[in-house]
Parts: sequence; C-alpha cells; structure tokens
Amino acid sequence: MAGRFASSEPVKAEFQPPVLLRNPHVQSMLASVGPRRWLARHRAGRVRATERVYLLDCGDGVRLQGVYNPPAGEPRGLVMLLHGWEGSAHSTYMLNTTRRLNRSGLAVFRLNFRDHGPTHHLNEGIFHSCRLDEVVGAARRVAELIPVRPMYLAGFSLGGNFALRVALRAPEAGIPLTRVVAICPVIHPRNGLHAMEDGVWFYQHYFLRKWRRSLRRKQELFPHRYELSECLRMDSMRELTAWLVEHHSEFATIDQYLDGYAIAEDRLASLEVPSTLLTAEDDPIIPVRDFRDLVLPEHAELIVSPHGGHCGFVEDWRMDSWAEKLLVERLLGGRGSEAPGHAA
Repeated sequence: MAGRFASSEPVKAEFQPPVLLRNPHVQSMLASVGPRRWLARHRAGRVRATERVYLLDCGDGVRLQGVYNPPAGEPRGLVMLLHGWEGSAHSTYMLNTTRRLNRSGLAVFRLNFRDHGPTHHLNEGIFHSCRLDEVVGAARRVAELIPVRPMYLAGFSLGGNFALRVALRAPEAGIPLTRVVAICPVIHPRNGLHAMEDGVWFYQHYFLRKWRRSLRRKQELFPHRYELSECLRMDSMRELTAWLVEHHSEFATIDQYLDGYAIAEDRLASLEVPSTLLTAEDDPIIPVRDFRDLVLPEHAELIVSPHGGHCGFVEDWRMDSWAEKLLVERLLGGRGSEAPGHAA
C-alpha cells in the first residue's frame, strides 16, 4: 500500500470475504439495504422487544432520543452506538450490531442524532455535523442514567467521526469512556464530498433522496422558520450543503463548515481514550488516503482491510459482519464473543 501512516504502520485486517462479495459497492450497499436489511428485521425480534426509549436532556435546551437494550443476563459493560448520516437507531447495521453485542453480554444505547429517526420535532434548529456539544451532552447523560460500567463508544461513518470527537472531549466532560471504536469514520469531510461527486452515481442519489425527505419533514414541522423549496430542487450534495451552510448555520463558507468536523492530520493526537479505527482500502466514500497522515497516540490502533467497502465487511453468505466481530473482540479484550446465558 502506497504511503505511510504518520503514527505507525496500520494493522492489516484478517477479513477475507468470498470472491463474489469482494466488490466494494456490493459490500457498501449490503451494510444497509438488500438481503441484509431483511435479515436484520427478521433476526432482531428480541432487540425490538426489549428496547426502552429515552429522551435525553443534552443541555442548552437540546433534546435527543435514544434506545436502550439490556442483555439477557448481567451486563458486562455498556456500549453507546452512533449511526451514520441519514441513518438512525433502527438502521440495519445498528440492529445487527446491537444483537451481536447483546448476545455477548453487553448493554447497548443507540442514539438518534438530531433530525434522524422520528425526532425532527424535538429541536427547532436543523442538524449539521458540527453539533458536537449536544452529542457530548447525550453521552454524559447516558452515563448518568445507565450506570453500567465499563462504558464504551462506537460509531459508523459520520457516527465514527462523532465518536472520536466525543472521545477527545470525554475527560474534561466527565464521560467515563474505557474505549472507542470507529468504523469507516469520516476523516476529512471535503475529500468525502469529492469522493461522492466523482464516484458511482448511486451514493449521491441515495443520500440526496434521504436528505431531501428529512428536510421536507423539518419544513412541515417548523413552517414559520424554514422555507426550503429552493434547496430541495438541488441535485448536488455540494450545492445543497453550501445553501444550508449559508442560510441555516453559523459558518461563513462551506469550507469552514467542512473543516469544523474534520479529524485529519494531528487532530486525534491528544486522544486519551484507547481507540480503534477500522477502514477499508476500497471504501468508495471515505478515501483511505485520508488515514495516511493521521497522527495517533500509542494507545490508538488503525486497522486497514483490503476489502469491506463503506461499513460493509460482510464476511459470508449468512450476511454476518466481520466488523461486529472485531468490535466485540476489542471491547471484551478476547473474553469471548458470546457469554454464557446471553444468547438471543
């Protein structure tokens, strides 16, 4: 692999999917749609039956919603899970991961970001990726409401980016994190935007469709504040982002906004929480080159897989996820992926 990683050479992933599942676009789509989505709904009966909805006071009048799933037996720890952009606490990968973690004896709290899932009514202000304070506030509140320890944090894509930024703030915020795991985290948002613009049309179309639906819902709920008909006609991620930054954010330019949630180069160097970052060389949305200049502390590891796409890592025809297996291993430190009395 060309280039060097500034902190150390990455760990090579032991992920080898069947040949017919190695295409990065197949891997990426299977993360959320297709047969894996149907299987997630079919297999997640206990997850849906045991979930408890929480409404969190995150400070400054912000309210976020989340879902708690205890394991069948005594919890071995608490994992707070963060979904990707335009996902939700009930996305395919969130349900699958919760099921795997519960079976391993871990309690799970799945947070919905602002304006994700059925939560557009909770806050008048519109979501953007620099709203870190409220996610820090949510993590602190979860730690108070659910005193299961140790406490872990994990996220996918934009959720992985948020997880790492929350971990940076955790010591001063009083959040008792033991470890953070970020799967395909957004590192340099500007490069991710370029990748979607220059890549296969499907990704931009998929995210624009979901984003427009979310914005329409926001406009319906707060018509006195939002008139979004102009931006809803846009068919470019860059144009839509720039319009919303100009009209509904505190940022002067789109570049200033994108830099506001970047974690590139040395921005993770001060991480005090032990961390694992997982990415794939063939990720079509988050360029692997973004990881080459990362400066990470000694207690952070970077794992790079040749295959996996974006948050896919589907390892067999049962649609099982190797990333979920890695997550359990990193959190439980080799103490077993399925605890006695916790099978679901």
